[in-house]
Amino acid sequence: MTTMSKKNTSKSSGWFRDAVVYHILVDRFAGYRADRNPHKPVFLGGNLKGVAGKMPYLVNLGINTIWLSPVYKTTAYHGYHITDFYTTDARFGSEKDLKYLINLCHQNNIRVLLDFVPNHCSNKHPFFREALKDGKNRYRKWFYFNRFNDNNLCFLHFRELPKINLDHKEAREHIIGAARHWLQMGVDGFRLDHAIGPSHDFWKAFRNEVHSVSPEAVLIGEAWLEGVHFSMLKTIRIRKKYLRWLLSFKPWDIEREYVGEMDGVLDFFFRHRITEYIAWKDDPAHHIHKLETSMKNHYKRFPDDYLLPSFIENHDMNRFLYDAGQQHEKLKKALEFQFSLPQPPIIYYGTETGLTHTQPVHWDVPFSDLHARQPMPWESLDTELVDFCKELIQKRKKQLPLVSQSR
Repeated sequence: MTTMSKKNTSKSSGWFRDAVVYHILVDRFAGYRADRNPHKPVFLGGNLKGVAGKMPYLVNLGINTIWLSPVYKTTAYHGYHITDFYTTDARFGSEKDLKYLINLCHQNNIRVLLDFVPNHCSNKHPFFREALKDGKNRYRKWFYFNRFNDNNLCFLHFRELPKINLDHKEAREHIIGAARHWLQMGVDGFRLDHAIGPSHDFWKAFRNEVHSVSPEAVLIGEAWLEGVHFSMLKTIRIRKKYLRWLLSFKPWDIEREYVGEMDGVLDFFFRHRITEYIAWKDDPAHHIHKLETSMKNHYKRFPDDYLLPSFIENHDMNRFLYDAGQQHEKLKKALEFQFSLPQPPIIYYGTETGLTHTQPVHWDVPFSDLHARQPMPWESLDTELVDFCKELIQKRKKQLPLVSQSR
């Protein structure tokens, strides 16, 4: 398979073009307790010290960037239910632990992305609890309350996650200030959760502030609409959303929404195509040409300096092996194709050792995403598959003109 080429001209995100990203769900990666049930939505105990302790493994694997799940104070093991945007959750570790991990990564020429969640917070956040007290409370304007009752907008239909009014000056400053705080600690950028939730005006302000603090910080958005019903459109802030809904959204259309505001977005289009042409086909080799043509045409829709990191699985969907009928050869073909593309590849923790499940992840089934969030099986790694991934990473590094990762 021939590696496709595409020039990147963005100064700030230039280093990310040559990134090989390793996506870590902190609670499930390392340092967790084996006596806790991973099939329940509870903290297993995975932590930042655990990640730091696996640095030799990460270095040996060959990745040069890690993406950490949210580590801020939270009510949930996955970190997305935030109660304080400015502090780490003690169950993940202290700020000292995070700073140590960042420094250790940089010493090993590995960049660090934090998962950042500006659109919403936990309903246990003290500011939201204050807002509930009365209609004249200063924090009332930080959220989207109905003027006639205490109903408020939330993240899609999840009532426990109130949506933050990021067009309110104080709320916007608070959230952008949190991003500034972590950048000053040394993180190299953010994966931006639910990018379709905040307004474009917020994202422009966010980008300007981030780059005033750290010109090379990369901003990669999560821009997708799967599982979003018509009734949820009121909670998102994309252009002409109702008209576009009626005309049927195209995945590349949503991904293009943030050109000029972010350095790029996660490429859900690729994930669907790799599943369609490899995981679901009896003989994927007969469909590689169609897949390659589809991706070439896809990339033509975007500016050259807009990044579209590829992934074959993540924490919200089926593991690729599940979709592929547990066939490891299909997983290898998918990884080979992913690493041949000109965009940064993302490896979700455990992919490299064939982590999988036997029950599907369903958007509308509570906690079914736990199937794709099982602990890293350190005692039973598939060394043959791990070595296969190492070789793919090394081959990619030799073929691409890597930008220096040194700090």
